Amino acid sequence: MNRTLKEATVRRYHYDRHHQLRQHIQTFLDAYNSAKRPKTLNGLTPFESVCKAWTKEPNRFKYDPVHLTSGIHN
Repeated sequence: MNRTLKEATVRRYHYDRHHQLRQHIQTFLDAYNSAKRPKTLNGLTPFESVCKAWTKEPNRFKYDPVHLTSGIHN
């Protein structure tokens, strides 16, 4: 994951400020976690995997994972 992240951000773009890098990394991670379907999660995205675990065992979580996602209204 670190290699993928570096290739998609630091090695490809120049950032004038640290804030620009952090913002781009967060955008990349949001897109990566909502689109990537790793084999180890049985074809689910990481977010779908967390939601599935939450529905099976909600007592393991402090908060509903749906409320913690970033989106247009956050």
